[in-house]
Amino acid sequence: MRRILAAVAACLCVQFHVASAQAGSVIAKIDLRSQTMTVSEDGVLKYRWKVSTARRGYVTPIGSYTAKWLSRDHRSKKYDNAPMPYAVFFDGGYAVHGTYELRHLGRPASHGCIRLEPQNAATFFSMASQAGLSNTRIVISQ
Repeated sequence: MRRILAAVAACLCVQFHVASAQAGSVIAKIDLRSQTMTVSEDGVLKYRWKVSTARRGYVTPIGSYTAKWLSRDHRSKKYDNAPMPYAVFFDGGYAVHGTYELRHLGRPASHGCIRLEPQNAATFFSMASQAGLSNTRIVISQ
C-alpha cells in the first residue's frame, strides 16, 4: 500500500513539474524613447519590433504590469470601434495590440496603447496565451 501511495505521489509531482516547465515566462519591454518592443521568453531575447505609443496629449503608462486578459478581435468602445487585433490588456483599457496604421510604427501615434504590426501582435498574443497571463509581463520605460 505504501508503495502504491509513493508511486501515485511521484506521478503527481512529475505532472506538476512538467506543467510548470511548459508554462515559461514572457517579458515584453517597451522603450518609449526608441519606440521599440523586445520580447524575451525564459530569459532569451526572441523579437525586437517597432511600436507606436502615446502621441502628444495622451499617456502610455510607465511601469511593470502582468497581463490581465486577452481579446483576439477586440474593438475599442472608446475610439470609434477601432480595431485592436490580438490585444493583450495589462492596465485597464491599455493593451499591446496590432494596428493597420503601419506607417506610424516607430513613432508616437496612439491614444496610449502599444501598437505593433498585426503579425507581431499575433505572435505576442500566442506567446502570452501559451505562457499564461500570470507569466506574461509588460515593462514600459522611458
